[in-house]
Amino acid sequence: MSTADHVTQLTEKHHRIDQQIRDEMASPSADHVHISELKREKLRIKEKISMLSTEESAAH
Repeated sequence: MSTADHVTQLTEKHHRIDQQIRDEMASPSADHVHISELKREKLRIKEKISMLSTEESAAH
């Protein structure tokens, strides 16, 4: 898998998690622990995307 493909997949996953967070927060019985876990995962993915994008631009 190319770096660009990996970044695309991670970006899609980032968007899905963002939607999950919004859905959970809109729920009257929101699970704040789960929301925190999702936010941490979203941040890890964002950092990975940033790292891969930096490596990709440095390679060119």
